[in-house]
Amino acid sequence: MAISDLPIFSLLRTKMHWHQDRQRLLAENVANADMPRFKPSDLAPPSFDSGGPAPALGMLQTNPAHLAGFEPASQFEARRQHDFEVVPSGNGVNLEDEMLKVAANQMDYQAATMLYTRGLGLIKTALGK
Repeated sequence: MAISDLPIFSLLRTKMHWHQDRQRLLAENVANADMPRFKPSDLAPPSFDSGGPAPALGMLQTNPAHLAGFEPASQFEARRQHDFEVVPSGNGVNLEDEMLKVAANQMDYQAATMLYTRGLGLIKTALGK
């Protein structure tokens, strides 16, 4: 049995991928804080009820003349934030809220990586390596 077949490691890996995708999305929100009519978005937390993550989907290229996408598609569902705080240019990014989300995301990612590392350490100890 491979370590990747153990459910706890699969769930932790899915959670870490979610935090990576969320970090990318939050960074886009902060980067576009001055763009007119930009609406911030966030990722919905992953659901572990279905037994595993959905397969990743790439961008659809409907015409051979179109450029292919450079960034892999996220396997997690994005959701728009419905904030009522909007500046006159139509931008809805609140930098304080976004930076709080970035910090919380970082702490949660570090907790998941620590659990993953400690789990691997326990398995190594059990195997005597």
